[in-house]
Amino acid sequence: MPRMIDLIRASAVPSGLMHSAARGGLAVPPQEMIEILVHLATENKVFAQQARMTLAGWDEGSAREAAANPASPKAVLNYLADPQNLRPGLLPMLLENPSVSAESIMTLAVSATREQAEAMLSSARINATREILNVLGSNANLTEAETKAIQEKLLASESETATPPAAGEASGDESEVSEDAIRAYLSEHAAEIVAEAGKAFQPIGGVHEELAPEVRAAAEVPATSSGENGQAAAPKRAPLKKWILSADEQRGSALQKISKLDIKGRIQLAMKGNKEERSLLIRDGTKIVALAVLESPKVTDGEVERFAGQKNVLESVLRAIPMKRRFIKQYPIVRALTSNPRTPIDVSLGLIKHLLTQDLRHLSGNKEVSDTVRKLALKMFKQKLDVTKKGE
Repeated sequence: MPRMIDLIRASAVPSGLMHSAARGGLAVPPQEMIEILVHLATENKVFAQQARMTLAGWDEGSAREAAANPASPKAVLNYLADPQNLRPGLLPMLLENPSVSAESIMTLAVSATREQAEAMLSSARINATREILNVLGSNANLTEAETKAIQEKLLASESETATPPAAGEASGDESEVSEDAIRAYLSEHAAEIVAEAGKAFQPIGGVHEELAPEVRAAAEVPATSSGENGQAAAPKRAPLKKWILSADEQRGSALQKISKLDIKGRIQLAMKGNKEERSLLIRDGTKIVALAVLESPKVTDGEVERFAGQKNVLESVLRAIPMKRRFIKQYPIVRALTSNPRTPIDVSLGLIKHLLTQDLRHLSGNKEVSDTVRKLALKMFKQKLDVTKKGE
């Protein structure tokens, strides 16, 4: 026999019963009743208002049970965690419930009240989650001491996970990377290199539109063909990739050169190669190769600004850029990251506070980025306008 919530979703119950449901008057278990009320509040135009009123006054014990239960339906948890519906007594349970998404908590962190911010600062989950802390640090209701404490915690986390910078951190193709720096990077990522050992160059966005046919053939594993007797012949072995290329191989195009290299070779080229090679390798689908581009002392701020605005790079690249002080000091890079819909939402929310008024206005109208990013941009744009008007 179907549950009542399933019948209501299918509009298979009479209007009178729907009205009773919106008032919380059905003889069903409390947790199913909350699920029914949330469905009506969010999906039913006729009974939405009544269902929202019923939820606002729903039994605190049942509501707390739903907020703390990882098995609660996602729609229920999202509704309870929404800033417009949040009841103060439920916040601690929602923050620690692993089924409440980090994005829902980040949305709350953007505009959390003073009371909510205090609860979030006391949460073990939030203090252990860099992405949420990054967003919470931009909340205007934090004290100066709390903001500073979050920044220190983020810096400590960064120093524990960040790759040691290449010597000098100079920019421009005249800089050289030492063999020691390359060996250090290879050693640090040895386990990942072994795990991805056979992975050929496959740029994010696809290889077909970029590679010439002969290069594409080398980059792909050929399909199995049939032998003379109709039996499947053994697949042709893909050409072995190399770490070091001969002088003749070095003279080929950048794509041809890259397609012949294994992971170690691509890492070396990412750190020692030229601008054209970096522009291809930043799109490498193997994370440790793409991130090696950012370790190159040759990479310029202008290149990184372009990387920050690209949609055909790994999210790990967009996350790594602001973790380097050299790059995050460059305003055009910050602006490019916040405007890129592929940038992880916690990174964008943490960077918005650095934008100028005009760029906040543009970002608030950028329909490619998430609603959360747009809303925070609009809020900060209005705040800066108010400050400007008061100073006139």
